[in-house]
Amino acid sequence: MPRGSLHAATVLLLLILKEQPSSPAPLNGSKWTYFVKLNLPPDMHIQGLPSRYTATQLHLHWGDQNDPHGSEHTVSGKHFAAELHIVHYNSDLYPNASAASNKSEGLAVLAVLIEMGSFNPSYDKIFSHLQHVKYKGQEVLIPGFNVEELLPERPAEYYRYRGSLTTPPCNPTVIWTVFRNPVHISQEQLLALETALYCTRMDDPAPREMVKNFRQVQKFDERLVYISFQQGIVLSVALAGVLGICIILAVSIWLFRRKKSIKKGDNKGVIYKPAIRKETEDHA
Repeated sequence: MPRGSLHAATVLLLLILKEQPSSPAPLNGSKWTYFVKLNLPPDMHIQGLPSRYTATQLHLHWGDQNDPHGSEHTVSGKHFAAELHIVHYNSDLYPNASAASNKSEGLAVLAVLIEMGSFNPSYDKIFSHLQHVKYKGQEVLIPGFNVEELLPERPAEYYRYRGSLTTPPCNPTVIWTVFRNPVHISQEQLLALETALYCTRMDDPAPREMVKNFRQVQKFDERLVYISFQQGIVLSVALAGVLGICIILAVSIWLFRRKKSIKKGDNKGVIYKPAIRKETEDHA
């Protein structure tokens, strides 16, 4: 993704999240939820894919205070506190994200895993404005900043697979890129995300907090996951190579010592045997 500044509005949008792909999207609102969406300029795009994928928006998923594990991806079974999605659409083939959302490989999403740690000034460029979009329908203009600041260290290390949207109708049209390394935000920043927003309008007599706006982890089935990094494989090969060299050296040293020991034993036999023969002659 090229470097560039971001100048966009955060908008609270109604989205339906579905726990399982087989269950129908409810119409009574019991499973409806919201998230904060940040619209992105069209000059941002992903590099390295067969088509050009242009950025359209970013948003976050999180849990709540009692269960701060709101990531939609897990790594080795581990959930993270939250997850950032930067959504792109195939602009070579489709005019916008809506048209591309139900087409094969129509969308590409960058997923950033977020865990609790130190204060993150880059993410605070979003979090500091949450109070201005506290209720449904509110929006605010955010000063420009570099979206690349939101990515983790070593962004060239990632998992990639073909999957589905996490919002209904959950079309299997997404090229997912999940960064290997998480980013950190402070406990205070995570708490602000978990408590600042409501799914309802300001004048609603029964306000509902915006929490647990993530889709449950789905069955992996037979999907193939491409891994861009090879550190584990290289380390294993290196360790195996070192172990092999050590074994060869140990065997070589053992053989050398054994050969030397046998040679010394042969010399003693040559010295000793004449004495036996002489003793035998004397007794004859």
